[in-house]
Amino acid sequence: MKKIIALALVLILCLSLAACAKGPSLADVKKAGKLTVATSPDFPPFESLEDNKVVGIEVDILNLIAKELGVELEIVQMDFDSVLAAIQSAKYDCGMSGITANEDRKKNMLFTDPYYNAAQVIVVKADSTIKTKADLKDKTVSVQTGTTADQGCQDEGIAVQAFAANADAKAALTTGKVDAWVVDNLTAVQMVAEGDGLVILEEKMTEEPYAFAFAFGSEDLVAEINKIQAELIADGTIEGIFESYGEAYMKP
Repeated sequence: MKKIIALALVLILCLSLAACAKGPSLADVKKAGKLTVATSPDFPPFESLEDNKVVGIEVDILNLIAKELGVELEIVQMDFDSVLAAIQSAKYDCGMSGITANEDRKKNMLFTDPYYNAAQVIVVKADSTIKTKADLKDKTVSVQTGTTADQGCQDEGIAVQAFAANADAKAALTTGKVDAWVVDNLTAVQMVAEGDGLVILEEKMTEEPYAFAFAFGSEDLVAEINKIQAELIADGTIEGIFESYGEAYMKP
């Protein structure tokens, strides 16, 4: 019984510490000389690995923001669902992984202003009988764990198989383990182009804004980043980054 009580007290203490976690201020980041960023680099063209280096649209945007802040960008890799937990607990300064700034997530963390309007799309085999979102009823779809695709499909009563990486979610479709795959539109375009006889349905699953995530307590840091980001949107810099990856930009 004493062991159980002790374990419970430790758990309560851990939860209390997480609840009290506070993100860095602008001054903290400048003093440290770096902005630490958690990401899951399996979301091209936003993040991917190239020669063991994380590259992508969001990397380019945050590199420009870090430069304006006068600090270096330090990237830490992990699974997507771990990114959200790491930011909420203020383990790292910022989260980037094509993160949708929805109302549920805003209860637990801060977000910059959106920098891009994304969409979740439905990917199927070319010979699939699934032609619309309505056809997913009584079907099973693959998604990346912890994403809005994951939660959105569950909210609509669609059976899901969740995977830590989008590559595995795609493989579940190509090998016939699931009937469809729901994923971000730009990621779908890039990964479907790899072959495997997959197509993207015209009807979108959702439309949603992407932003960068921070822990509560980083309000002045987020405010400064919003100013820099607004200038990068206004002068066409962010649109140019998307174009450099061969992607169309949808302004928020």
